[in-house]
Amino acid sequence: MNIGEIRVVNGRLEGQLATRTIDLPRIGLRKVESMNPRAPVYEILALNVARRWVQVGALWEAFTKKNGDAFLAGNIDDPSLPEPLPVALFPTEEGGFSIAWRRDTLRSDFGGNGFGAANYDRMEPAGGRAAGDRYDGEDGGFGGSTAGPDGAFGGFGGSAADGALGGFGDEASFEGDLVLQP
Repeated sequence: MNIGEIRVVNGRLEGQLATRTIDLPRIGLRKVESMNPRAPVYEILALNVARRWVQVGALWEAFTKKNGDAFLAGNIDDPSLPEPLPVALFPTEEGGFSIAWRRDTLRSDFGGNGFGAANYDRMEPAGGRAAGDRYDGEDGGFGGSTAGPDGAFGGFGGSAADGALGGFGDEASFEGDLVLQP
């Protein structure tokens, strides 16, 4: 799905990007000068509310599997966004780029091991599970509680009565050390 465009304006790559929840009316691409082969090709910049250019992402060169055509791939991210926005930029005949939103996919869809951030909750645990079930494990996916049955601190991996600290040697517990002052 196309969500924006970049054009050459006075020798600079500038444009706009908009989705249902994101509106970046002025964005730009700044070429990265680096000898590192893993460095991005461009930094993605946007005007902030104070009208200063700030970096909101980066783009790396990628190639299509079908015919090897080059394009740019990366993410736009900012603390105000709930999650990074993955984008792909495809060259236009005018020297700019068409910006497309791209959905992260499980690598297993393409023969990999299935580890992808967008679909992490749907990964199979060892031994399998029923189709469509989300895996939370026996503890809901967050690990065991450190609280005892009465709500008091039970230590890491055991109860306070056992003196268990779950491998932390003879460290003292924090009980009684906390003093709240108004």
